[in-house]
Amino acid sequence: MIDKLIEKIKSTNAPIVVGLDPMMKFVPEFIKQDAFRELGETLEGAAGAIWQYNKGIIDAVHDLIPAVKPQIAMYEQFGIPGIIAFKKTVDYCKAKGLVVIGDVKRGDIGSTSEAYAVAHLGKVQVGKKTYSAFDEDFATVNPYLGSDGVNPFLKVCQEEKKGIFVLVKTSNPSSGELQDKLVDGKPVYELVGEQVATWGAECMGSSGYSYVGAVVGATYPEQGKILRKVMPKSFILVPGYGAQGGKGADLVHFFNEDGLGAIVNSSRGIIAAYQQERYAHFGEQGYADAAREAVIAMREDIAAALNSR
Repeated sequence: MIDKLIEKIKSTNAPIVVGLDPMMKFVPEFIKQDAFRELGETLEGAAGAIWQYNKGIIDAVHDLIPAVKPQIAMYEQFGIPGIIAFKKTVDYCKAKGLVVIGDVKRGDIGSTSEAYAVAHLGKVQVGKKTYSAFDEDFATVNPYLGSDGVNPFLKVCQEEKKGIFVLVKTSNPSSGELQDKLVDGKPVYELVGEQVATWGAECMGSSGYSYVGAVVGATYPEQGKILRKVMPKSFILVPGYGAQGGKGADLVHFFNEDGLGAIVNSSRGIIAAYQQERYAHFGEQGYADAAREAVIAMREDIAAALNSR
């Protein structure tokens, strides 16, 4: 799957992933009202609204980007109806030819981690049949439990030709409370990066990149520069662009000299673009068109930064 992701990045010339992280405050009023008229002000109504909202965005941007990243918590908050909306979103994106990164941040030990891996990337056995439950192409994984938590994902990835992105240096302000602590003279994030490189060495795609990638926030460009050297064959998923403060100039060192090696995420900066002053002229009815314009602007910003290095 890493090879497909790279092919899509090359064909779109956009190392961009759109985070499909719907919140009700982002959903235009006309979509909410339509859903509530049909399903009431219920969990089903909320899930129906976020599904229609997602669909409009996907229709508007799918030809511009290689991948999407739905964050499962934004769906889980609406219970079973929300999970159904998550699955419909995954399936619809794949039908549009997009690579789907399930932002699920799973990680446990033994059979529990194996079940997480099967649920999101693999196939579950039911009698004589097997089924893909959520069927994302990649999943985000928390490495805090070590190899016991990651190995089940590696096994499923090898079987299904899929991939993972391991949390290494996250974009949030308090990440340094643990991730920057020194152990034997190195920060924890660097030690995790070394472990990612080790896990990935046995999981290489034909492109020369591993299907074991890393999550490193755009808000920490200096750490990104270090980690790019630590993990030369791992793709880096870079959150924190746009709304969290990251910009194209911060991203240069996340990429390798071949112009590959990183894919940059923007969530509310794209899906809620119509709420920004810059795109306000689109209005609520034009929320999807505003998202498309935000993708184009992001693509140009990243290209300009890479071309200037």
